[in-house]
Amino acid sequence: MTEIIKIGPYHPLNLEPEIYEVTVRDDKIVDVEIEQGYTHRGIERLMESKSLNQDLLLAERVCGLCSQAHSTAYCLTIEKIFGAEIPPRANYIRSLVFELDRLHSHYMWFVLLFHTLHEDGHLIRILDARERLMDLLEPICGNRVHFSINTLGGVRRDVSAGMLNKVKSLMNNLTKLSDYTMKALKDAAPKLSGIGMLSKDKARAYGVVGPVLRASGIKSDIRKDDPYDAYQEVDFDVPTEDGCDVFSRALVRARENFETIKLIRQLIDRMPKGEIRVDLGKPPVGADSGRVEAPRGELIYYAKLNGTNYPERVKLRPPTYVNDRAVVEMLVGEKLANLPPILESLDRCISCTNRVTVVDERTGRSRRISLDELRRLK
Repeated sequence: MTEIIKIGPYHPLNLEPEIYEVTVRDDKIVDVEIEQGYTHRGIERLMESKSLNQDLLLAERVCGLCSQAHSTAYCLTIEKIFGAEIPPRANYIRSLVFELDRLHSHYMWFVLLFHTLHEDGHLIRILDARERLMDLLEPICGNRVHFSINTLGGVRRDVSAGMLNKVKSLMNNLTKLSDYTMKALKDAAPKLSGIGMLSKDKARAYGVVGPVLRASGIKSDIRKDDPYDAYQEVDFDVPTEDGCDVFSRALVRARENFETIKLIRQLIDRMPKGEIRVDLGKPPVGADSGRVEAPRGELIYYAKLNGTNYPERVKLRPPTYVNDRAVVEMLVGEKLANLPPILESLDRCISCTNRVTVVDERTGRSRRISLDELRRLK
């Protein structure tokens, strides 16, 4: 017997609105249709109507869990066009907050994973310990979620020696939390192993990035492949796994937590003194791109400036945009009960991903429209 099950757009399984139309035959998934577009906010178009500094705040708000990643990618892109050289201390502070952001994002991912497995004890333990990290990010940045520590040319505020010592002290507690997470994950291995398979060849073919790619045995990390900020001055490993399944994706993130803690300690120990920002001057004419290793994988920004304080074009390509293409490959042939952990293994961010294209049904041509036109559409 074949039946079609619709999940979404609003469903306890989805933290963000989207539709999964799953065709099931004899409790096996035989096809999946994904419909998005419910959270499209027109960020790229909006950026073209705001100043370069205002766009930095918009970039931070693309994603609540990757605020520092989007902010840094945007800054790197604009600073390349200006030809600016950022002070070393600013690069270290950016990297420090970036890695703290990676930790809180990964811990939240484990919270959501254990939620899909109905392991509420692990969920509560990790979420409670993660709160100490959020409590520390607030005095460092001034905010708990959208950090606003970056500015074009450097960072907005310095980090005192006392605060750096508090961060270093917290790392001892987070090492214990990472040990606990690793043990809890290994206990859950029977539920996660062998499902949501994505072979190394398929991972290359779909162009997936981040922990999803590294869990298919491919070592790729922008912090190593194309270093930015202070990453060329610190030592760390890039964990990979060959299992190509949900458990491998979880294991990569669990191992990355230890590497991130090691990175944070080095950034604190090697933090240089000096200025924290430079003045960029008058906006030039030019275009360039920047990329970073967000918690979910490679994040790319492109910008084109026309000599004014308002960019002519800003384009971003978040990791979920490419990783989502592999969802059908992972789901087809699986039991319906395995759908939640498989979807969770991608760490999807739908707000980062949604796009709207306006197509003339008579000619088949696509076009861009202004915000005023979009508001008038019925």
